[in-house]
Amino acid sequence: MEIVSLVLLLLLAVVASSAIARMLPIAIPAPLVQIALGGVIGVASGARITLDPDLFFLLFLPPLLFLDGWRIPKDELFRDWKIVVELALGLVVATVVGMGFLIHWMIPAMPLAVSFALAAVLSPTDPIAVSAIAARVPVPKRMMHLLEGESLFNDASGLVLLRFAVLAAVTGHFSIGQAALSFLWVAGGGLLIGVVVTAAVTWATSKLETRIGEEPGTLILVSLLIPFGAYSAAEHLACSGILAAVAAGVTMTFAEFTQSALPTTRIRRNTVWDAIQFAGNGVIFVLLGEQFPAILDSASRSVHAAGHHSGWWLLMYVAVLTVALAALRFAWVWLSMRMTILRRRETRPFRSSNVRLISAMSFAGVKGAITLAGILTLPYALADGSPFPARDLALFLAAGVIFASLLIASVALPWLLSGLEMPGEEAAMAQEDVVRIGLAKIAISAVEAERKLLDDGDTVEPVHDRIATRIADLYRERIAVLDPDSDDEAALGSRRRERIERTFRLAAIHAQRAELHRLARARQVSSDLLRRITRELDLLEVR
Repeated sequence: MEIVSLVLLLLLAVVASSAIARMLPIAIPAPLVQIALGGVIGVASGARITLDPDLFFLLFLPPLLFLDGWRIPKDELFRDWKIVVELALGLVVATVVGMGFLIHWMIPAMPLAVSFALAAVLSPTDPIAVSAIAARVPVPKRMMHLLEGESLFNDASGLVLLRFAVLAAVTGHFSIGQAALSFLWVAGGGLLIGVVVTAAVTWATSKLETRIGEEPGTLILVSLLIPFGAYSAAEHLACSGILAAVAAGVTMTFAEFTQSALPTTRIRRNTVWDAIQFAGNGVIFVLLGEQFPAILDSASRSVHAAGHHSGWWLLMYVAVLTVALAALRFAWVWLSMRMTILRRRETRPFRSSNVRLISAMSFAGVKGAITLAGILTLPYALADGSPFPARDLALFLAAGVIFASLLIASVALPWLLSGLEMPGEEAAMAQEDVVRIGLAKIAISAVEAERKLLDDGDTVEPVHDRIATRIADLYRERIAVLDPDSDDEAALGSRRRERIERTFRLAAIHAQRAELHRLARARQVSSDLLRRITRELDLLEVR
C-alpha cells in the first residue's frame, strides 16, 4: 500500500505543479515547480524511491517517445534531416569526446572511461522541459520541430555511447571497430524492429476489424501496447529499445494512411494519449526532484572522491560543465545552421536575429530525466568486485548540470524567443492555404455531384438546389478568404463575415452549454444525453 500511496502522491504533485506554475506572478516553468515539489515529497515523506533505471526506461520512455515520433510533423523532420542528424549524432559524439577529456583533465580522480560515461549522459536534450519553459512565449514551429527531432534520436545515441563507456570502465578493454559494429547493430536493429512491430500490429488489427467490426476501446489499448512491445522486443535482441519506440511512433503515422479508424476512435485515442503525456512528463520531473535529497546526501563522498575538502569545488565543476556544454552546443549549432538554413537566408555571418536564433537553440539543449536515469545505470562495482570509481561524484555532477541548465534556460529562453522567427515558416503557411483551397474546391464538386444524383433525371427538386447552393457558398467564401489572388474587397468582406459568423456561432454554443448545465442541475436531462450533447457542442466549438 505504501508504494500505491506514493504513486498517487506523485500524480497529485503533477496536478498541483501545473496549477502553481500558472498562478505564479513570475514565469517559472512547470518542470522546476515539479522538481521542487518532488524534493519536498522526498524530505517530508521520509520515503526514498529506489529508481531502477531499467524499470524507469520501460515504464516512461516507450510511450512518451512513441507519442513524440507519432505526432512530430514528418515533412519538417525529413526536410531538416541533415540538421537533425548533425545534432542527434554528430553533436553527441563531439560532446562525449570533448567533454570526456575536459572532465578527466579537470578531475583527474575520475578515470577517463567514467568521464566519457558522464559526458554521454550529459549529451541528450529534453524537449519536454523546453516546451514547458517556453509555454508563455511562442516558440517558432520550425525550431520546435528541430528540437523534437534531435531529442528523438540523441537519447538513443547518448545511451548507446554510455553503454560502451561503462563496458570499457568495467572490463578495462575497448575496441573502436567492435564498438562501431555494435552501434550499427543496436541502432539499425532498433529502427527495424520498431517499424516491423508497428506494421505487423496495425495490419493484423485492420484485418480483424474488417471481419468483426471496429471497437474503439480495443484500438486505443492496442496503440498503448505497441511502444512497449517494440521496446521489449528490441531490448530482448540487444538492440536499442528507445530507437525502436521512436521508429514505431514514426511508422504509426504512415500506418494510419492505410487504416481508416472511426472519428470517435481517433478523438478518444488522442484524449487518452494527451492524458498519458501530461502525467508521464510530470511524474518524470517530480521523480527527478525526489532523487535530489539522496544525491545531496552523497555530496560529502563526492567531495572526497574529487580529492578536495570543500563542497564549493563541486559547484565550480557544475558551473564549468554547464558553460562548456553551452559553448560546445553553440558552436555546433552555428556551424550546422550556417551550412543549411541560414545560408539560404543571409550571406553575412552574423545578424542579431541569427545570433538570437542560435543562442536560443543552444540554451534549449537542457538536460532532463534521460540524463538522470542514464547516470543511475552506472554499476556499483567493477568486474573484479572493487567499487565503481567516482560513481557518487558523477551522479552529483549530472544532477547539478540538470538543475543548472533548467534554471538558466528558464531565464534566457523567454527573452531570446520573444519575437523570434525561423526561416521557412511563411512557406508552410502558404502550403496550408493551398491545401485548404483545394479541399474546398473538391467539397464543392462533391456537393454538386451529390445533388445531381439525388435529382431524378428529368425531375429537379428545388429543395436540393437550395441546400446544395447554401453549402457550396460556405466553401466559396472559404476560398475567397484564403486565396491571395481573389478580389481584395470581396476577400475583405468574406473575412469580416467569417469573423462575425464565428462570433455568432460561439455565442450560440456557449448559450446552449449554459442551458444544458442548468437543465442538468435541475435534473431535467439524463446523464447519457448530457454527455452526448456536451460532446457535440465541444466538437462544434473546436471546429
